[in-house]
Amino acid sequence: MVNKTKSYNTSLYDWQIYVILALTILVFLASSCKDFNLKRDAIKPNILFIMSDDHAYQAISAYGHNLNHTPNIDRIGGEGVIFLKGFVTNSICAPSRAVMLTGMHSHLNGKVDNLQPFDWNQDNVAKRLQRAGYQTALIGKIHLQGQPQGFDYYNILPGQGQYYNPDFIINGRDTQYHGYVTQITTDLALEWLEDKRQHEQPFMLLYHHKAPHRPWMPEPKYFGLFDSVDFTLPANFYDDYQGRPAAALHEMGIDQHLDIVYDLKMLDRSELFQTRYRKYFQSMVDRMDEEQRTQWNAHYDLLIQEFQSQTLSGKELTQWKYNRYMQDYLSTIQSVDDGVGQILEYLDQNNLTENTIVIYTSDQGFYLGEHGWFDKRFMYEESFRTPMLIRYPREIRPGTRIDALVQNIDFAPTFMDFAGIEVPPNIQGQSLRNLLRDTSSQWRQSIYYTYYEYPGEHNVNRHYGIRTDRYKLIHFYYDLDYWEMYDLKSDLNEMNNLYNDPAYVQIQKSLHQALQDLRVHYGDSDAQDQQHLNRFLMDKK
Repeated sequence: MVNKTKSYNTSLYDWQIYVILALTILVFLASSCKDFNLKRDAIKPNILFIMSDDHAYQAISAYGHNLNHTPNIDRIGGEGVIFLKGFVTNSICAPSRAVMLTGMHSHLNGKVDNLQPFDWNQDNVAKRLQRAGYQTALIGKIHLQGQPQGFDYYNILPGQGQYYNPDFIINGRDTQYHGYVTQITTDLALEWLEDKRQHEQPFMLLYHHKAPHRPWMPEPKYFGLFDSVDFTLPANFYDDYQGRPAAALHEMGIDQHLDIVYDLKMLDRSELFQTRYRKYFQSMVDRMDEEQRTQWNAHYDLLIQEFQSQTLSGKELTQWKYNRYMQDYLSTIQSVDDGVGQILEYLDQNNLTENTIVIYTSDQGFYLGEHGWFDKRFMYEESFRTPMLIRYPREIRPGTRIDALVQNIDFAPTFMDFAGIEVPPNIQGQSLRNLLRDTSSQWRQSIYYTYYEYPGEHNVNRHYGIRTDRYKLIHFYYDLDYWEMYDLKSDLNEMNNLYNDPAYVQIQKSLHQALQDLRVHYGDSDAQDQQHLNRFLMDKK
């Protein structure tokens, strides 16, 4: 008995020692993990923000529409996250960029349309990161007049820019580069990454493409890439706009408003096609050198001859226009995807991949024949929604897909959050960081949209509205004073205006209240709408 008791006491003592040792190890590991996480959070990530112009989400293969193949852009989403419901606040080029820089809606940052000036003296995310020790650079298209502020280096296209042998402005100095704008923009970005930055400091690089903006002039290596493809017309291509008077007044129809020369490249030598934009497009072609022009003519002269021999009319002509549009539009995107691939490869080769946040987006969406349209501006899905893909290996699980309602006002606070900067109270967006870490994080339930540029190009009436996960309410308020409402679960193509449907009375009331709440939340009002309109009309005079 004595021996057994002694054995039992020894075992108990040993067990207690093991427990103490185990607890000590656990405490040490927990402390080490905490210290590691603190150090990990203290490391400021680089930020590479890639923005194209008018790149429809339908034309990124990761979104599953099977129009084209964009392996390098897809890679960002495959190794990170694809946002399935990324939206803009104002679907037009310059205002969208102003929102991205300021994190505020158009009515507060002042850039409500392409005509109003942008105040570079106001605060922006680049200035804040610069003050926090980041090197900042802006390369490519920004489409905001004036000298960019907040950037240690900028090399930008003036205005819309040119596809061939484009002009650039380097830190205030005008220059011209020989070649194709997408490749030039990529080369300048790579040059800055390699030679012009301090490698020991974190950086934010805004790498912005002109493509695929109108008039969709492809790079010679991609001439004819899609010429053999007969694209299927979208289901609502021949929309009659019943119950949607604002849509009926559009001037962006593929049938009626695509310019045969400017948009579809029928710049014939005999000048058979005399159009409004012929001289303007001729000036773009005249920028080419002899070799570029020879390549251009070798491709497009054959298309012109083929078109002239067909004598198309009616729906056959309309479908030919649609195919011609899609062929050139998608070809310009192929060069953008190449550039993205070169940049990602540089990050890989220089051990920058792990600690660099890479974002791919567009300044808005674009119509690829939906409702019979090209261009953007309306709050309907194809132009309201924009592609949004983000990769950051340290915090984002590969293959993540997020269904939350995010907007371009969220970029600025997200960059600040990752950079360890306090987000100021005037920023209206929300940092995406928690959502990227945990897709179940609480998030907004609705988003707000405004459009101001009317009367103007494409004749899209002024409007504002709200979108929830399922419903959309839009108010066209200038001339028309007309409301539209859609159930996106049953009518994603937005063909059936339910505003006056008795079955949706309660939903209509709740959407009106939610819209009013959003306008108050974002500091917008009918009085501000009128103020912007008065200024716009005065400038037009």
